[in-house]
Amino acid sequence: MSAHRSAAWLAAAGAIFAASAACAQGEVNVYSSRETKLIQPMFDAFTKDTGVKVNVVFASSGLEQRIKTEGANSPADLLLTVDIGRLDEAVRSGITQPIRSEAAEKAVPAQYRDPAGDWYALTLRARVVYASRDRVKQDAITYEELAEPKWKGKICIRSGQHVYNNALFAAVVVKHGEAKAEAWLRGLKANLAQKPSGGDRESARDIAAGKCDLGIGNTYYWARMNDVEADKKAWAQATRVILPTFKDGGTHVNVSGVVLARHAPNKANALKLIEWMTGDKAQQMYADMNYEYPIRPGIAVNPTIAGYGTLKADSMPIAKIAEQRKAASNLVDKVGFDN
Repeated sequence: MSAHRSAAWLAAAGAIFAASAACAQGEVNVYSSRETKLIQPMFDAFTKDTGVKVNVVFASSGLEQRIKTEGANSPADLLLTVDIGRLDEAVRSGITQPIRSEAAEKAVPAQYRDPAGDWYALTLRARVVYASRDRVKQDAITYEELAEPKWKGKICIRSGQHVYNNALFAAVVVKHGEAKAEAWLRGLKANLAQKPSGGDRESARDIAAGKCDLGIGNTYYWARMNDVEADKKAWAQATRVILPTFKDGGTHVNVSGVVLARHAPNKANALKLIEWMTGDKAQQMYADMNYEYPIRPGIAVNPTIAGYGTLKADSMPIAKIAEQRKAASNLVDKVGFDN
């Protein structure tokens, strides 16, 4: 869809929401950057359980700015998005208000929510290594090791400025400070087999083609290639997932999450949806359908994801990663990572 058509479509949807906001009963308006197929079944289940209708605007980007532009007249109650970077941007843009929910606070561990309550994580995803089944024999690796000369010319990765890598690099800054993070980035860059490009799936593709031995990707991409995306199954079969850890730490994780819009017209139902999404039923749906790790302890992970091994998530608060996003971005430019 063109940018013009997308903007027009969003405007029409916003007008519909605005017209109904004043008299809405039993409704909640959600702006979501998550794919429809990944989230709509959950909204349907929520409506079936509660009787509350969910009106949704889906768009891959630009929703934060739209809510800001709409101001006090925005029909948005909630924004669903992925990555701590996008959640942090929503907060910084001034479109959020604190989520005050005892149920959600009990369900979501403190390291996976904003200290001020402006965002809550709903699921976890780990940034892991895709390794060649034929050419990589070791089954354990640290993030620090990725910068060692033994991997020179053997690593594939997407742009260092992509939000998924930005969060990982920011976590390295939190762990080791900017100076050591810069040295690590230079080492990682020296080990790249090619210029950063494509996405996480393409790293697996290039490993299968023999262009590199290791790739960096999110946990759910490999699972979808293996289980759902028949045209990419060969890429998954040529690789395997290793859950890396920091030295003296655990595996780096990122989140999908939710913010409560500053001018939410259906705040009570918005909080009801947040509480439902952090409950047992929704968390199991997230795990089974989306190949993500549940945020709520005690929920079984998808069998394919479980096949990677037990996730020992690093104890670093996600909010600390958000604080170092700009520093990580600056380091990517400083070392010419994407050049």
